[in-house]
Amino acid sequence: MRVKIYVEGGGDSNQLKRKCRRGFSKFFEQAGFKGKMPKVIACGSRNSAFGDFCTAVKNSANDEYPLLLVDSEAPVGTHHHEKPWVHLKERDDWSQPHDSTDQQAHLMVQCMESWFLADRSSLKDFFGQNFQENALPGNLEIEAINKQQIFNALKQSTRHTSKGKYGKGAHSFDILENIDPQKVQDASPWAKRLIDELNERG
Repeated sequence: MRVKIYVEGGGDSNQLKRKCRRGFSKFFEQAGFKGKMPKVIACGSRNSAFGDFCTAVKNSANDEYPLLLVDSEAPVGTHHHEKPWVHLKERDDWSQPHDSTDQQAHLMVQCMESWFLADRSSLKDFFGQNFQENALPGNLEIEAINKQQIFNALKQSTRHTSKGKYGKGAHSFDILENIDPQKVQDASPWAKRLIDELNERG
């Protein structure tokens, strides 16, 4: 089974899309998928990721298994656990494609940067001297932290570092390459759900 992950990220720039593919690929490699790697397709915007996934569901060969991976952009209610399409319908008005299942939709709750908070030592190593860890949210339940609060905290904690204030294009996928997938799974049930699904299909 060839797993293809249609992921939100990379914007409109080919260079950023390459960095996005590499960042997620390194993350999955470190999560134990070396030798049975899913193919990461950087789609740019959320809507593009959804559109590309829908096309893949319709046109995939029998040995291909498409997955969608997007930010939830908002808290996901406990009543939506294991039902990402309900959340995506309510938030984005996306209808679940025919012939797809809930197991094919995956969420980064509430955004990819939430994962970074699971491995603060990696953030500290990446930004180096003058990184202010105490500017990060004290809440260790990373899926409960508001997206804007995360972005504000990342900018605040990095503003005096030599790499400069956190920027999504400048830093995000380089950080993703280096964070510990096990720490992310331990802190994020939705991330664990994704890794479990990949193991199931591997």
